[in-house]
Amino acid sequence: MDRTAQLSARAAKVAVAYDPAAPPDRMPGTSALSDSSALSAPSNPSTLSSPSALSSPSGLSGPPPVRAPRVQASPAETLRRRAVAVLEANWTGTSTVPSRGLYPHQWSWDSAFVAIGLRHVSPHRAQTELETLLDAQWGDGRVPHIVFNPSVPLDAYFPSPDFWRSSTAGRAAGAPRTVQTSGIVQPPVHALAAWLVHRADPGLSRARGFLARVYPRLAAWHRYLLHRRDLGGGGLVSVVHPWEQGMDNAPSWDAPLARIAPAPARSFRRADLDHGSAEDRPTDLDYGRYVRLAAEYRDGAYADAGGEFAVEDPSFNALLIASEHALAHIAHELGAPGTARHARAERLTAALVERLWDPAEGMFFCRDLHGAGLVPERGVSGLVPLLLPGLPREVVDALVGTLRGPHFGLGGVTRLAPSYDLLGEAFDPHRYWRGPAWFNTSWLLERGLRLHGRRPEAEALRRAVLDIAGGSDFAEYVNPYTGEACGATGFSWTAALTLDLIHQDMSGSGTEGGDLG
Repeated sequence: MDRTAQLSARAAKVAVAYDPAAPPDRMPGTSALSDSSALSAPSNPSTLSSPSALSSPSGLSGPPPVRAPRVQASPAETLRRRAVAVLEANWTGTSTVPSRGLYPHQWSWDSAFVAIGLRHVSPHRAQTELETLLDAQWGDGRVPHIVFNPSVPLDAYFPSPDFWRSSTAGRAAGAPRTVQTSGIVQPPVHALAAWLVHRADPGLSRARGFLARVYPRLAAWHRYLLHRRDLGGGGLVSVVHPWEQGMDNAPSWDAPLARIAPAPARSFRRADLDHGSAEDRPTDLDYGRYVRLAAEYRDGAYADAGGEFAVEDPSFNALLIASEHALAHIAHELGAPGTARHARAERLTAALVERLWDPAEGMFFCRDLHGAGLVPERGVSGLVPLLLPGLPREVVDALVGTLRGPHFGLGGVTRLAPSYDLLGEAFDPHRYWRGPAWFNTSWLLERGLRLHGRRPEAEALRRAVLDIAGGSDFAEYVNPYTGEACGATGFSWTAALTLDLIHQDMSGSGTEGGDLG
């Protein structure tokens, strides 16, 4: 056990002491929607806004308070209120579903992005979001990509709990017995989210012992990835299923998946097509291969070696590196040195450049460990490492050039970065990760541009995200040319990341210094 884990293990549990009425990021002129006491009072943590909470601060009887004349809300405030309403509608009482119809459970990296946005309106709920997810962590350290809500019917989503059989098939890996989960993982953005949530209200975080409780779990999560998933022996983490990387049907997976015999169509029923257009979703052939891979992983007791699919992905590893930097800051906050974690992040950055960078193409590519090496498909995953502070300057310059060039067209033919090469044979502006623009990847790229001093490009991307998120009714993803909504609307991470980018308007701040470096 490292020094910080020892400190964390001894930390006493502290009850919620307060959820302050005026958090540090509250700016003059903002509405009651940014009042943390009205949004996340412990007496009713499921309510993001409560008019009654604002009527009588003292709780005593007396004349009604004098009301100020109604002032029309600014466009930013109106957008903020709409985003808060999405998160309120998708709140279950302990976590936030991505979408009530399409995704009715808790998803791993979705919750991390949700917490990043929630920190601006309810730091308490943002902490709860991450704590609920980590409560479902397996004994071997993995954080499952879905935590199932037992009140949701089995046929509402596939693969359902009876497919994954986590409590039985995952017993050897330490799957929890009291909650059902999937057996695969998603990108490790959680430590970065935890650090940002702490910084939103350090007083509340310290009073609740938030970092002291989540640090050991986050450290175990990273150990699992670094020790169990270095399948290529080069220091980087491999994904063993396309769903783990989060960009499910990206063309980068086509060659690795071609080796997988699909499960028979009669062996499963796709619930996703009940809520989304077939033209926007992965094909039946893709889905059959996803099911086959997941079933084989389950039937192998969720062991991580020996599978037919093993890919080192640039985005997954970049988010691990960003979270290693964040864990270093968390360790320092808890009174232990973070130098070893910063050093590990720097080693991982060097490995990322060595194994996945293609200087001739100006971007990172996936490495298929069972194939011919780098997969020559230009996906947005290959641009996400821009958010890392330790990249060589020539790599940063090349990434920005690729992002703005003809393959992605940012600032020219597109306002948000498409998920795949505009000139690629597999490009489709509507089909999931084969072309549409996503808000979480644009948020990551905005941070990277701002971190590396590309402020005009970052600001243009930030304003495009806000404009298109509001105009698409907080869509899951959009046509990269037109901004037309695709997939679900009222999507939680779109609303949450909108809140985070609106906050820059209200605070005048950009990427918080020290988040990663």
